[in-house]
Amino acid sequence: MSISIYLKKGEEKRIISGHSWVYANEVAKIEGKDKNGSLASVYSSDGRFIGKGYINHASKILVRVFIRGNEIDDKEFYLKRISDADNYRLKLGYSDNYRVVFGEADNLPALIVDKYGEYLVIQCLSLGIDMRKDLICDCLKEIFNPKGIYERSDVAVRKKEGLNEIKQVLYGEIPDYCPITENGVKMLVDVKNGQKTGYFLDQKENRFAARKYCKGEVLDCFCNSGGFSINAATVADTVYSCDISELALKNVRDNAEANGFKNIKTLQGDVFEVLRNFRKEKRQFDTVILDPPAFCKTADEVKDAYRGYKDINLTAMKIVKSGGYLITCSCSHYMSATLFEKMLTEAAKESGRQVRCIEIKSQAPDHPSLLCAEETQYLKFFVLNII
Repeated sequence: MSISIYLKKGEEKRIISGHSWVYANEVAKIEGKDKNGSLASVYSSDGRFIGKGYINHASKILVRVFIRGNEIDDKEFYLKRISDADNYRLKLGYSDNYRVVFGEADNLPALIVDKYGEYLVIQCLSLGIDMRKDLICDCLKEIFNPKGIYERSDVAVRKKEGLNEIKQVLYGEIPDYCPITENGVKMLVDVKNGQKTGYFLDQKENRFAARKYCKGEVLDCFCNSGGFSINAATVADTVYSCDISELALKNVRDNAEANGFKNIKTLQGDVFEVLRNFRKEKRQFDTVILDPPAFCKTADEVKDAYRGYKDINLTAMKIVKSGGYLITCSCSHYMSATLFEKMLTEAAKESGRQVRCIEIKSQAPDHPSLLCAEETQYLKFFVLNII
């Protein structure tokens, strides 16, 4: 039997505007019964049809709407949705590596698909999508004919859906490194053990933009697999790549070797401590790059995250040579662009340095954001000139 969801009065406005998420506390009544993960129809309080999505009573997000008409969620439907998402990227010039599907922004909530050369990586972040994983893989094989498909659903958000974290090969074979070309340099992506799906594709254009600020000595903090480091090494005298993970630093060294770069040095340690030690030693750099993981993953963590961001940015401002640059980022949508800029302004005042903002960017176009869903707009990229 199908399920019908009726919203409380006024709760339909956000969904009608294009947002996908229907929260359990927004629902007035539920009619019908079916298993979790099945397709449910959503209506306004006065009975107007709004859309359909997969239901999960175990989650605070009861339904994720992704069908607004009479479509059926069969193979042809998924083939068209994924092909439409891919064609958008192809028209922008993406080819070797890019995000093929970005969840809600591509009308496929809770589904992430990344392309790394001849390999694909997927994340299934809801029960409904997870139940259709095989169908989605069949579509991906038909569209891309990849050598392998790997699942990186090892993310904590799945627990809210009643799902376990999982990593596994879904199709073909997956090498230890998936080779790609980014901005004219080679990158070896560890899709099995790297962060997220193996690499941060959302910073591709920003890494290229950073090159013009990376002359002289560069300190790349939270370097991960070395995306910024490798791009910086094309123009810098020396790049110091710092991360707490030795696995990440091995990836940096392998990427440096793949490109024949001899000007990259790795440094293992906690970035907060490393920056403070450089400050004590009065060690300065021409450019400092800060690209940390999200310091806040919930609204309750924003205050602590604000202090963390301010700490590293304030210290970084003090170890940049006069005339040099601080390239600083945040990937948490809870740390809004306005709040992030406020934090930078406070840090600049306390640093005793004159600081100019010379460039502001966001996530790459293969990670589009929905104006009706602030969760999809998350990346901040600021370039500051330290006088």
